[in-house]
Amino acid sequence: MSLKKKSPLKPVIWFILIASLLWLVLFRPQFSLNQNAAPRAITARGTLAGDEQNGIEIFASISPSVVYITSVEVHRNFFSLNAYEIPKGTGSGFVWDKDGRIVTNYHVIEDASRVHVTLEDNTTWKAVLIGASPEKDLAVLQISAPAGQLYPIPVGESHNLLVGQRVYAIGNPFGLDHTLTSGIVSALGREITSVSGTPLRGVIQTDAAINPGNSGGPLLDSAGRLIGVNTAIYSPAGVSAGIGFAVPVDQVNDVVPDLIKYGKILKPSLGISVATPQLARRLSIDGVLIIKVEKGSNVDKAGIIGTTQRRGQVILGDIIIGVNGNEVHDSRDLARILNTFKIGDIITLKIVRNKEKFQVDVVLEPLG
Repeated sequence: MSLKKKSPLKPVIWFILIASLLWLVLFRPQFSLNQNAAPRAITARGTLAGDEQNGIEIFASISPSVVYITSVEVHRNFFSLNAYEIPKGTGSGFVWDKDGRIVTNYHVIEDASRVHVTLEDNTTWKAVLIGASPEKDLAVLQISAPAGQLYPIPVGESHNLLVGQRVYAIGNPFGLDHTLTSGIVSALGREITSVSGTPLRGVIQTDAAINPGNSGGPLLDSAGRLIGVNTAIYSPAGVSAGIGFAVPVDQVNDVVPDLIKYGKILKPSLGISVATPQLARRLSIDGVLIIKVEKGSNVDKAGIIGTTQRRGQVILGDIIIGVNGNEVHDSRDLARILNTFKIGDIITLKIVRNKEKFQVDVVLEPLG
């Protein structure tokens, strides 16, 4: 008959259990919750810092001027031929005047079949495109909202901006509601490429966070004035990387009136037709050869002559080699220089005729 040995572990387990119960009974008061405990006293905040208060005031006063823009495309079902709409994109914009004009980027509404504008009070209005400038990446929309629901944005100036100035951007990034970001003017006079492939010169660079959906929204100075239209970001990932760009408000203020009145920018013109750079090179001409002068134009009245043919012989016309002291070597130089002027400006042309040089003043006209 074998005897069953007692396990030495059972007394140890009972000892641990009894000791644990005694410890909980004896020491529990030290860890019990104090039923009379109260929340910590709140430390007074004090007044907001000056820059904080300024940002709050700018957002409160300018937000009603900022709008949310959605664009849709109309497609037709291949089998049923039924038309249906699909979202194309979103962006921002701002109220220009009490007549319901809205300014935004051209690329926000480019190729859209239909555009809707949502105001700060969450009312949505069908928008009509009344003017666009792809080369400036600007567009003007028209909505029929009552004047009482429209809050035109205060317009500032951009020619006297300084690197380091505080700026604010308000928009609808990623389709979110009004969002405020802040930063500084980090550079001036930048050049980027517009959606049309033409260069945008004099652009403002900022480190204020600008993301998809901010396009077309306002860039503001610390006085809450419009100083630019946010148009692009520089980022391999497509989101803000600390470098954003805005079309300067001085350009906006020049372009928008033309877009409202004519639907496009009226470019200044000399009223002439010129030789292509290829033809000029073939003729070894350094400058812009005038082929034809529009009859009755200001250059015609100033005595400028074009290329003519007499008795089977081609007689070359005047050659423009300078404008207001700037050298002109080809038609691209001339176009670039003319784009810096406005209709009605008086410019001085430096002309070569029969190897003789002279100057003549001409008033720029609208491009026919």
